[in-house]
Amino acid sequence: MKRRSAIIFAALLMPLAQAAGAATFIQAGNLIDGKADAPLGLHTIVVDEGRIVRVAAGKVAPGAGDTLIDLSGHSVMPGLMDMHTHLSSESGPASYTDPFALGPADFAYKIEKYARVTLMSGFTLVRDLGDAYGVSIALRKAIDRDDVVGPHIFTSGAPIASTGGHGDPTNGISPALGLKTPGATEGVVDSADEARKAVRQRYKDGADLIKITATGGVMSLAKNSQNAQFTPDELAAIVATARDYGMHVAAHAHGLDGLRRAVAAGVSTIEHGTYLDDETMRQMKTKGIYLVPTLMAGDWITEKAKTAGALPDVVRPKAAAIGPRMSGTFARAYRLGVPILFGTDSGVSAHGDNAREFELMVAAGMPPMAAIRAATSEPAKFLGIADRQGSIGAGMAADIIAVPGNPVQDIALMRKVDFVMIGGKVVKQP
Repeated sequence: MKRRSAIIFAALLMPLAQAAGAATFIQAGNLIDGKADAPLGLHTIVVDEGRIVRVAAGKVAPGAGDTLIDLSGHSVMPGLMDMHTHLSSESGPASYTDPFALGPADFAYKIEKYARVTLMSGFTLVRDLGDAYGVSIALRKAIDRDDVVGPHIFTSGAPIASTGGHGDPTNGISPALGLKTPGATEGVVDSADEARKAVRQRYKDGADLIKITATGGVMSLAKNSQNAQFTPDELAAIVATARDYGMHVAAHAHGLDGLRRAVAAGVSTIEHGTYLDDETMRQMKTKGIYLVPTLMAGDWITEKAKTAGALPDVVRPKAAAIGPRMSGTFARAYRLGVPILFGTDSGVSAHGDNAREFELMVAAGMPPMAAIRAATSEPAKFLGIADRQGSIGAGMAADIIAVPGNPVQDIALMRKVDFVMIGGKVVKQP
């Protein structure tokens, strides 16, 4: 009886074992591996158990029980990475009133929606640089548990700002409402000691990195978009404390004085960088500090500034001054050899439109393949995950996307992603 039971049990397990051993064969008409300077032509990518196990030139036929995905009319490449997003919000008529009307659960539903839209547009990894109620941290955990479908997330949680600075959440709000004055726990600091506490709080909250607002900004309800908003000792405290906790620092910065201070302090990335001068760019190159240009944000605010009423009165002149300069700064930085990471500031512009950044980068002088690497292998190297993500090769995670045609010949095709695989699971296909 025991022998018969064992035979029956083995027979039941056999189909499961065969299924577990089945692989997926992706026949790519044109492979862009995230590293090479040119597309590599027809290749077959073999995926098993969430990883790429083989990449071979030409067409390789699948075996019995394997799955074939025919993308012979497509360019296949690693999943894209956007290094500057705000997944918990999106600009619109209610942008400035939502914090009063919505609570944490509302923002949790918003971020799940926007994360899914982002993934379906081909971005399998994002860096989120400022959220509401820490929902990006909760979403990262939910995605890691496979509770919901979304991109891999590296998040700062709430940014760190100074009183009245770009990231002070009480800017423009009447004192008559009696809101609590934010402090280091909320990310508003006014000394080196408070700055250290804010970094440690972010670590306690579960953030992956630190985001600071080193200068004024455009979309906040404060009049100055360029002034430096941290002292050198505050910046030094933030960078040193973040380093102690294994976190890098992303610095939002437009104005030159704040840019110089952030670069001198040794931040890891400059976000926007609108008024960078050549000398500060050369220092960035020497120190290996990346520029995240967010050209889509500049383009979006430029257009909105032209229409009366499209932005609050305090925001509109800032948008008109900052937006038109951003593309030229990026072009100069690229020519000087400043390292570049792809980033959109999506949440200012609409989520899901992220790939339009490629067109703006190319229009400003960056070759298409360099722009694609800035969204694949370069951010993987920066984040320390190049051994498992950011390129197509044996042993890499099966985060793979495809677009019809050849985006090197027409970069606008990057907006037509119609195949997305993340962790070996197909979530979108033609």
